[in-house]
Amino acid sequence: MKKETIKWVMILGTVVGGLTACGIDMPKEIMTSYETMTVEKKDVTVPVKFSAKLKGQTDVTISPQVSGQLMQICVTEGQHVHKGQTLFVIDSRNAMLELEAAQANLQAAMASENSAKLEYESNKNLFEKKIVSRYMLDNSENAYKQAQASVAQAKTQVNRAQVNLGFCTITAPVMGVIGEIPVRTGDQVSPATHLTILSGNTTMDAEFSVTEALIEASVSAGLTKDDMKKHLAALPDVTLLMKNGTEYPHKGRITSLTGVVDAATGSLGAKASFPNPDGHLFSGIQGTVVLPFAEKDVMVIPQTAVVKLQDKQQVYKVKADSTATAVTVTTTDIGNGEDVIVTNGLKVGDKIVTIGANNVQEGQKVLFPEEKKSEK
Repeated sequence: MKKETIKWVMILGTVVGGLTACGIDMPKEIMTSYETMTVEKKDVTVPVKFSAKLKGQTDVTISPQVSGQLMQICVTEGQHVHKGQTLFVIDSRNAMLELEAAQANLQAAMASENSAKLEYESNKNLFEKKIVSRYMLDNSENAYKQAQASVAQAKTQVNRAQVNLGFCTITAPVMGVIGEIPVRTGDQVSPATHLTILSGNTTMDAEFSVTEALIEASVSAGLTKDDMKKHLAALPDVTLLMKNGTEYPHKGRITSLTGVVDAATGSLGAKASFPNPDGHLFSGIQGTVVLPFAEKDVMVIPQTAVVKLQDKQQVYKVKADSTATAVTVTTTDIGNGEDVIVTNGLKVGDKIVTIGANNVQEGQKVLFPEEKKSEK
C-alpha cells in the first residue's frame, strides 16, 4: 500500500511539473474580504410588548331588582344582543297584584280628596257668612290637605308598583355579548342572584402595566387633566397580537394611564381601546399590546454581527491593519428580527464584521485589497 501511494504521488508531481513547463498557469488562491460596516447613530422605532387582558368597555353584571321565580330565559350564552332586548322574565303575578292594589288605594284616596275638598269649600262659604266658626274652617282645610297628601302617597305607590312590574322583565342595558348563565328556568331569584354578564364589546379595553422607564417622568409625577389628554393624544397607535401570534386588524389607542407608580411593581396601569366592529374580541381573553417606542440617536447593527458565547455577546472590530479583534457588547433587541441596538462596547466610527462573524478568529486578517486587472 505504501509503494502504491508513493507511485501516485510521483505521477501527480510529474503531471504538475509538465503543466508548468508547458506555460499553463495554475489557479491562484484569492483571499476575499469579509463584509463590514461603520457604526453610526440613527433613530429607530422599537416595538415594546406588554401582556394584556381584554375587557368590554361597558361590561355589565345582570342581576334582578325584584325577587321571584325565573319564568323564562330569552337568550343563550355567547349570543349578541342589542340594547333593550329582553334577557330574562321573572314571575310577575305578585307585582301585578301589588299594582292593582296600589291603583285601588289611589282611587279611594282621590275619592276622599274630593269629599274633603267639598267640605272645605262649603265651610269656607259658611265662614264668610259667619255661620261656622274659624275652628271648623281650619279643621276642614287640614282634612283637605291631608287628603291631598294621601293622593300623592297613593300615586307614589302606584308608580313603585309599576316599576317593580317592569323589573320582572330584564332587558339589555347595552349592546353586547351574553356571558355565562348560571341560573335555570324555575330557579328562585333575588337581587343577590347573579344572572349573567353582558359584555358591551363594540369597544374593548386591553388592560396592561407599563414600566415607569417607558413613560415620561411627568406622568408619574402627576399631570393635570388637560396635560394627560395631550400626553395620551401624542402617543402612537398600538397593535394587538392574539395568543396564536396573529395581528388584530384594527389599531388601538392608549386611553388611560394611572398617575401613580405602583411601589411594589414599579409600573403604571394602562388601558388601550380597540374597536370591535365584527365582534371577534371577547372579554377575558389574553393578548399582547405592542407599543412602538421611539429610540433616538442610538447605534444599530445587524444581528449577524453579534457572536454569542454563553452569557457574553461579542462583535469583531476591524483594526487599522485589517485584523479583527473581539469586543464584548451589550445589546437590546429591536424586534424586527434583523437588527439590535448596541448600548455598550462600541462607539461611532468603529468598523465591524457583519457577515461571517462566526467564522472569524482573534487577530485574523479580514480585509484584503482587490487585485488590479491586467491591461491588455
